Amino acid sequence: MVLQDMKNRIFTSLMLFTLLLLFLPGCTKQPVGKVIEATAYCGCSSCCGWERGSYRYLKLDFWNKYVSKGPRASVPYTGQTASGTYPNEPEEGLFSMDSIHRPWMIPVRILFFPWYLMPEDGTIAADTQYYPFGTRMYVPGYGWGVVEDRGGAIKGPDRIDLYYKSHSDALKWGRRKVAVTIE
Repeated sequence: MVLQDMKNRIFTSLMLFTLLLLFLPGCTKQPVGKVIEATAYCGCSSCCGWERGSYRYLKLDFWNKYVSKGPRASVPYTGQTASGTYPNEPEEGLFSMDSIHRPWMIPVRILFFPWYLMPEDGTIAADTQYYPFGTRMYVPGYGWGVVEDRGGAIKGPDRIDLYYKSHSDALKWGRRKVAVTIE
């Protein structure tokens, strides 16, 4: 009986110790906060510097997009980022603050928009010398984003570009100094 009681105490103490270890922060890196100037851009021709058709075909191949300026001028424009992905705007997903504020939209989202159930990070363009591809950031007013692109005019650790799907949304954001959390 004494041996069984001792085994139970050891087991209980080991379980408490394991639970304690689970809730300690451990060796994880703490997020870094920094004030950064954030500019918005979209995939339109004025933001990304492309035009339809090439002068080689007298602009008659209007269905093709070509880079119109910079060192890659006359190269076909694919719309991909420098890391090889397609840019996207952040999506909150089903379990977000919007679901708390408008719970009547949950069944509508589940039935008609099932691809919005999972959250998705947006695309951020930054100087990859300071923020390598895959760096995750939280920008207030924009959401979570991942560095997947390099901007031509982005130099230094204090500048980033945020991707928007529409040019009007990008113009609404404009250029702001925001306190960014970097993981």
